[in-house]
Amino acid sequence: MTRSARRTRRTVQVVGATAAALLALSACSSDSGSDAGSGSDEKSGGPEKLSGTVNVFAAASLTESFTELGKEFEKQHPGTKVVFNFGGSDSLAAGITSGAPADVFASASPKTMKVVTDADAASGTPATFVRNQLQIATLPGNPDKIASLKDLTEPDLKVVLCDKSVPCGAAAQKALDASKLKLTPVSYEEDVKSALNKVVLKEADAALVYKTDVKAAGDKVEGVTFPESADAVNDYPITLLEDAPNAAVGKAFIELVRSAEGQKVLTEAGFTAP
Repeated sequence: MTRSARRTRRTVQVVGATAAALLALSACSSDSGSDAGSGSDEKSGGPEKLSGTVNVFAAASLTESFTELGKEFEKQHPGTKVVFNFGGSDSLAAGITSGAPADVFASASPKTMKVVTDADAASGTPATFVRNQLQIATLPGNPDKIASLKDLTEPDLKVVLCDKSVPCGAAAQKALDASKLKLTPVSYEEDVKSALNKVVLKEADAALVYKTDVKAAGDKVEGVTFPESADAVNDYPITLLEDAPNAAVGKAFIELVRSAEGQKVLTEAGFTAP
């Protein structure tokens, strides 16, 4: 083979190798670009879009603040709907352990939450998200001049308590025991809102309720603080439920409740940080 022919052959080989390398590089770039594009789409799209209904079982004392947070959640996540079941924590816990469809449980005490965890109905460990304290709710203007817990023992006063099985009733009894006082109410109510409503409707002169409920009632009642309430502060735990029909949305709602935004709503309602 002549020198000229060998040179020509070598040139063809080099060109061929270069073309192959460029082709491989182009393919790699194409694959890389495809992967980058997919990642970019995921990043720009963010997490999977939430949708559907989330059922939240919550203590009656959370009515106003959770209702506000529910509206904010739906605003932040179009396509979702928050449905609340507010009531006495004991009855809510009983419903959950009996199979009621719920995604989230927010209780007014660790004791009622324990009913759910003992039944293995909670997903993970419940977290305390706020605390609450008792106040005496009186008629507007406090016409009976109630200034202390002891004043509630006056025989002429019609006083209402929450049932001892619910957190506000248990807390009231704890405060009374701490002060060594005995009180016979005209009625025991199934939850804190029912107790407060007796005063709002002027069917009772006073009720032992949470300060958050007194605040929510506005000028319909007047609140009286008493030192013994410090002996009966209630922790409020919240948890995702094990058989949650819509666990993703339930988890996101809990995240909102525990976020700085959620805590702001709750503290403005009168709750205190855990």
